[in-house]
Amino acid sequence: MNIIKIKKPDDWHLHLRDGDTLRAVLPESERHFARALVMPNLIPPITSVAQAIKYKASITDALQNKRGFTPLMTLYLTENTRLSDIQIGFETGLITAVKMYPAGATTNSASGVRNFTKVYPILELMEQLGLPLCVHGEVTDEEVDIFDREAVFIEKILDPILNKFSKLKVVMEHITTESAVDYIKESDESLAATITTHHLVINRNNLLSGGIRPHYYCLPIAKRESHRLALVAAATSGSKSFFLGTDSAPHFDFAKESACGCAGCFTATNSIPIITQVFDNNNSLKNLEAFISKNGANFYNLKQNKANIILEKGATVDFPKKVLCQQGNITVFDPGFSVNWRVRTKTNKRIV
Repeated sequence: MNIIKIKKPDDWHLHLRDGDTLRAVLPESERHFARALVMPNLIPPITSVAQAIKYKASITDALQNKRGFTPLMTLYLTENTRLSDIQIGFETGLITAVKMYPAGATTNSASGVRNFTKVYPILELMEQLGLPLCVHGEVTDEEVDIFDREAVFIEKILDPILNKFSKLKVVMEHITTESAVDYIKESDESLAATITTHHLVINRNNLLSGGIRPHYYCLPIAKRESHRLALVAAATSGSKSFFLGTDSAPHFDFAKESACGCAGCFTATNSIPIITQVFDNNNSLKNLEAFISKNGANFYNLKQNKANIILEKGATVDFPKKVLCQQGNITVFDPGFSVNWRVRTKTNKRIV
């Protein structure tokens, strides 16, 4: 199987930033994806309908193909979020999901939730509306080991929420552990998970063995190889509970390669070829379309994309090393192995 035709993929977890960075990285996503769920952790965060409208306009203005890519907007959940913003955002079709960050869990999450019971009225309304909640699934307690924070989040925060709001649709984003995979499998259809490109590829040895590799540093942090294999098994299984959310996160090289580097991998440029290679390596190409094109749309009750892409297997692909921006360069994720799949373009002039 050297040529595959599938529905155009969606990215259910994407960071686009704003300003010059937005304009630099957006083409990397719109090239391969039809839609993307855009994260709201800007400075200041997107917490209101008015801010979401303005941010969506900025994204739309920066698009190269105005009809080829649709940004799906989210609101950043805080303890002061207004019920009216949730209601209006949902009723107008502006908001596709609400994002919950534990305060301090990751980049630009300082405004996140500290006391989760304070947002229960918001979650109750979302349950009634059928509006999904996306969660960054890590606790921020410094006494909890960084490699255990996902498992503790499930036990201490997520499980109580799901028990209280049994019909609330929840996406546990960028899962990294076998325990999270098992938890999703044992849950009903109201709970799903996204898996990133980089967590399908790297483990903590890739990050730390032989020297620190800052462009593999992400949050949640990569775990043991056994956990990576569990993620690959979940993604390639065809299960409707798992779908792609790249969590592609642009950071300038000077911010990554520093004494206190930023967390995030920039994978927008080459996610689809890398993931296709992973599925090919695991003899699961028949389930590729479900993971990258169908499952997410079905969970969010959206129509599947009409457009298609063609994937072609051939010589090893040489991906761009950097995306250039006015403030600095952004390093493109290196999977560390040969990729022989590319997305066929109309002109065949650009290998992607």
